[in-house]
Amino acid sequence: MRTVIALVFLFVFSSCAFAQTTEERLEKLEKALKSQEQTIQELKALQRTVKKQEQTIEEQRKLIEKLTAKEKQAEPSGPPATAEAPQPVVAEVQQQVEELKEQVNSVAEAQQKKLPSEFNPAIGLVGETIFSYRSKDSKATGSDRPGGWDVNQRSVELNIAASVDPFAKGYAVLNASADPITGEATLGVEEAAIQTTSLPDNLELKAGRFFGEFGRLAYIHDHELPFVNRPLVLDQYIGGESRTDGAQLNWLLPIEHYVSLTAGVGDGFGSVPNDVNDNSNGNFRNFGGLSFFGRGSTSFDLTPDLSLEPGISGLLNPKTTDRGGVLAQPNGTPVTLPQFPGSNLSQTERSLEGVDLTLSWKPLSSNQFQSIIWGTEVLHSGNSYDVTPTSGGAKFSPFISSVDSYGMYTYLTYKWSREWSGGFLFQWVEDSWNNADRTFSYSPYITWALSHWNQLRLQYTYTEPNAVSGLRPDSAVYLQWDWIIGSHSHGWQQR
Repeated sequence: MRTVIALVFLFVFSSCAFAQTTEERLEKLEKALKSQEQTIQELKALQRTVKKQEQTIEEQRKLIEKLTAKEKQAEPSGPPATAEAPQPVVAEVQQQVEELKEQVNSVAEAQQKKLPSEFNPAIGLVGETIFSYRSKDSKATGSDRPGGWDVNQRSVELNIAASVDPFAKGYAVLNASADPITGEATLGVEEAAIQTTSLPDNLELKAGRFFGEFGRLAYIHDHELPFVNRPLVLDQYIGGESRTDGAQLNWLLPIEHYVSLTAGVGDGFGSVPNDVNDNSNGNFRNFGGLSFFGRGSTSFDLTPDLSLEPGISGLLNPKTTDRGGVLAQPNGTPVTLPQFPGSNLSQTERSLEGVDLTLSWKPLSSNQFQSIIWGTEVLHSGNSYDVTPTSGGAKFSPFISSVDSYGMYTYLTYKWSREWSGGFLFQWVEDSWNNADRTFSYSPYITWALSHWNQLRLQYTYTEPNAVSGLRPDSAVYLQWDWIIGSHSHGWQQR
């Protein structure tokens, strides 16, 4: 408790140190906006002056032509004396117009001046550091992080994005995550995909490595979550983020009401690919060995300040000879069925269905400073496993076991100012290979957004597994520090 109290005091005290920096940034942004507005107003005034001078020249020209015609009719052989009088005035006006045009062109050229890096891709870097204390060791919690005090550089994420041509854009996300034992960072390609921008009929195609659209939070990055850790049910049933190598087609229905439909196919879905280890077939993957996923979502405005967003998702991997190999616990020990202690499990079929709902209250008068968001998702996992005996284990004939499991998470986040928000997360999940193994979790959290590029989050989590798993209840305190430099398209959004 002393440690927790010390962390809270440190968190509150640090707010004073950053307040001045935030205000200075806001003042600089306001000055820059005012300067740009003043330049635009001056440009508009010059344009209006040029138009008036051009009108004056046109009127003078018509007057000259009219006077010249009358003079010729009265004195055909004489000089057009009356037409000569306005010539000095017209010349002076013409000179003023030319000077104004030069000024307008110089201002317009300055506004449209291209930067040397204009045709380079947008580049951004995201850092995420987790300071934590857990009351139990990793063997008691099943975590890949040690118990007690821990500092985890969970990710260093490099984002690159640019237009490929007028018909497509491309992006890549490189992520370096630290090994929980050695601390060494391993760089990997988290996403690298091309996405169309001009297909007809509101269609959009994405191909490559990307996070497939499934549910509410599976296809967003860890630092974008409204709380510190990814929900347990997503770790259990998906394997973390919904990464896949494949293609995804999205269709925005051409109707007045918003309805979005997505369908995709890929090799694997989540952290574990669809392996092919059947040597008798020469490592050949049938069409049913791929993963097929989809999502449908819509939105309803209940009032001007209140909106409801429901969605449904599905995933099917109908046939794979050995998805991910023999299943193992986080500590490396093989997973076994309770009634067959001497057995190995390997997944042969995978299905996942989900229903999600988001209720958002964002008053129009202060939607940047005040909001309430309630989000929840319920998932059903229906998997089949190949159960085989191990040497020295129980004697039985290999068979296929089907397991139906359920899990869910729900959270409520209240934002009461531009910088501060807080909420509560509840989780419950049944194990995907043993639905008698259940875990509950409770997490209050508070977030301090110093700016759009810098935020801190303090969270307490109590995890309570039942006796089936052999794991023990655990209390943990997390302090998450996220920061962004450069361009970052997805940033931090209210979800």
